[in-house]
Amino acid sequence: MRVPEFQLDAYLRRIGVATESPFTASVETVTQLMVAQLRTVPFENLDVQAGKIVSLQPADIVNKIVGNDGSARRGGYCYEVNALFAMALQTLGISYQFVFCRPMFYPMQRPKTHMALLVKVAGQTLLCDLGFGSYGLRAPIALDSVNLPQQQDYDSFRLLQPTPGQYVLQALIQGEWANQYGFDLYPAEWIDFMPANYLNSTHPDTIFVQKYLVIQQHATGRTMLVGNELKRSSAGQTNVEVVTDLAAVLRTEFGLELVQKM
Repeated sequence: MRVPEFQLDAYLRRIGVATESPFTASVETVTQLMVAQLRTVPFENLDVQAGKIVSLQPADIVNKIVGNDGSARRGGYCYEVNALFAMALQTLGISYQFVFCRPMFYPMQRPKTHMALLVKVAGQTLLCDLGFGSYGLRAPIALDSVNLPQQQDYDSFRLLQPTPGQYVLQALIQGEWANQYGFDLYPAEWIDFMPANYLNSTHPDTIFVQKYLVIQQHATGRTMLVGNELKRSSAGQTNVEVVTDLAAVLRTEFGLELVQKM
């Protein structure tokens, strides 16, 4: 995935990485860029809450999150932030594929509407995901690490393999392993996500339509706006407060401006 609007230098400025950094096709490069993007580009559904259908035109994604000089301040949800990461990987000559994922933390079965990336670099296949929200990965995780817990900052994750070619990502939540989503190795094309994006942008049963969901990762945890609750998690401790001024919270906590409803 590559469009003229994506310029690596502007992307690097947006995520706070020195533009003169020497990048190689390595696990270290993938990890550095993933962590930097997670800590600077918020997961957010402001467009959906404003009544808009999220654009999956690659140029629109770049202009929304990066701008032509890296000064844009918006974020996006899974298709947008993972697509942006994919553009950076392709520019650096790092191989990847999109995969469909089935969210598994709901009380009922859900369709495969989530997007993640499988990145192939230095003889390894890494699961990379910059858009799963609250208990999303904080760094890549290798597919050959099945059943091995991975400590990432103050969170723990692991991959299970119920059957050959099938994987489940789990997060350790309050001392118990909880399924987050499942996926297989079948590659998805960009156009395949158009129906899922329309559903997530419009269907009243999706969390994106039901409430504001804004998440910013940081070195020791994350700050989350979920509906009218602001949750600050740091070093395993979480503080919750009720939001009374949405616009002010978006501006001060996430550097975002409220998108006016259509």
